[in-house]
Amino acid sequence: MTAQALLDGAIWLALALLGLSFFATAYRVITGPTLADRVVGLDMLVGIAIGFIAVIAVKTGFTLYIDVAIALGLVGFLATVAFARFILSRKTADEQGALEPNQGAERGVQPATTGKGE
Repeated sequence: MTAQALLDGAIWLALALLGLSFFATAYRVITGPTLADRVVGLDMLVGIAIGFIAVIAVKTGFTLYIDVAIALGLVGFLATVAFARFILSRKTADEQGALEPNQGAERGVQPATTGKGE
């Protein structure tokens, strides 16, 4: 077995495993029970995309792909931080609403209704 044949086999194995992990992670993003599960899934999808780019860079020998993978990693990290801050601010707002259910009553604000006969 030559070194090139071994490298080709490893590349195809890596692509197959990355494809399998992509579909498993996409399932988690679609069916995730919470928003946090979906955000973690999206972060994992970015990692899998970086893996695909790295394997293609090894396969083709075109090193510019590595720069693209680094840029994608930075953008993915910033997106994950933004989603985490959104979840944190949403959780804080929900906790404040739960602690003070009649917060607007002293200012004359009526509570919202669902329109279903309440």
